[in-house]
Amino acid sequence: MSVMTAPDVWSDQGRALTVEDMENMPDDEFRYELDDGVLIVSPAPSNLHQRAVTRLTMILGAACPAGFEVLVGPGVNITRFQHRVPDLAVVRSDSMHTVFQERPPALVAEVASPRTRLYDRNRKKDVYERFGIPSYWIVDPDPDKPELMVFELRDGRYQQVAQVAGDEPLEAAIPFRVTLAAALVRA
Repeated sequence: MSVMTAPDVWSDQGRALTVEDMENMPDDEFRYELDDGVLIVSPAPSNLHQRAVTRLTMILGAACPAGFEVLVGPGVNITRFQHRVPDLAVVRSDSMHTVFQERPPALVAEVASPRTRLYDRNRKKDVYERFGIPSYWIVDPDPDKPELMVFELRDGRYQQVAQVAGDEPLEAAIPFRVTLAAALVRA
């Protein structure tokens, strides 16, 4: 098997990229995802974004029971042509033997930014829903009005089950019991 470098992958624009191609992407500051075989490259996240991911990781990590792992930025192979890298995911501990996650995480969370807000609330939500991820959180780290929206699968479709702002507490039960507030992003 030959190793394909990123320039080799990018130069063959006549084919859709696959999750196998993702294993050969460079290890740099960019995030590489596939949307129906089309490569999506995102720049490094802002400090505000990283602070929200770090604090959410700490809160979920402290509440995480045995049998689960909290991962920052794991690759998730959804189909052969669909690869996502959520900001944070809660996965089963027994799923750590593959390069990327290959079954639905118990939870994925995305921290919205002005450039990703619509994509997170629409396309990513649809992809995660079809893959069967039980819980999807969207965190808006706006320092003046932080929000957290929670979607859970009900009969195969996401239903918004909570939306909290500021210091209002969220008491989540999926994938495990944890209490937090959208204000986790404040200084």
